[in-house]
Amino acid sequence: MTFNRKWLGLILIAVLLLAACQSTQQTGATMAASPSHIDRILAAGELRVATSAAQPPLNMKDRDGKVFGFEIDLARMLAAKMGVELRLVEKPFPEILDALQAGEADLAISGLTILTTRNMKVAFVGPYFISGKSFLTKYQNLANAERIDAVDVKDVTLTVLKGSTSQMLVEEVIPEVKLIPAASYAEATRLLDEDKAHALVADYPYCFYAVLRNPAKQYIASITPITYEPLGIAMPGDDPLLINLVTNFLNTMRSSGQLDLLKERWFGDSSWMQRMPY
Repeated sequence: MTFNRKWLGLILIAVLLLAACQSTQQTGATMAASPSHIDRILAAGELRVATSAAQPPLNMKDRDGKVFGFEIDLARMLAAKMGVELRLVEKPFPEILDALQAGEADLAISGLTILTTRNMKVAFVGPYFISGKSFLTKYQNLANAERIDAVDVKDVTLTVLKGSTSQMLVEEVIPEVKLIPAASYAEATRLLDEDKAHALVADYPYCFYAVLRNPAKQYIASITPITYEPLGIAMPGDDPLLINLVTNFLNTMRSSGQLDLLKERWFGDSSWMQRMPY
């Protein structure tokens, strides 16, 4: 009886080990059959980056229609480190994350604030830039407001970039204000010019650009941002290797001082505005 139990135990152990080996082999085969995003990027020889190409000085178009800006330089440097070409995928801002999730782009770098709601759909690496909401306006009392809820909503009309965190902020904090979402910053600025809106709520970089670019229009921008907006690089969340690569790239850029030099080029020197079509 003892002999039988001994051999029965050994047989059961052998069966369990065999099953474990087969499971490991199957898992390995499945992983090998599922190429990573990096595999696709290297095979295609290009890094596809989604951008709105309409958020100066982060991303914008020059007189010849060429896309350039702070984020475009950042994306090009990342592509160079990977040994591939950069291909920009232009999308209206509200469609950028949808394009990323649909596989039309490998990354999205377009003034995207890292939000919990967004982070539940895609992965973010960053921040590479700290921004904040500001008022672009012709009215000093609005420019002086230090908080969004300090705005007297009576007879005030605001405009924002449709689908942006600016729209979320206004709708959440002062839902009673009259709000006009615009498809682009250019459209929102026209609303200010035509006195159809009293102020544009936007990321500080754009407000900074608009004041410098249009001195005759007497625009004023809030000096102190009214919110904290960490901008990040968005990507699919199913490839740890890609997330790790982009994380290390940004860490190296930050530690080496290259990221600060890039910021200085676009925010400390306004010579790039000469390339703008308007």
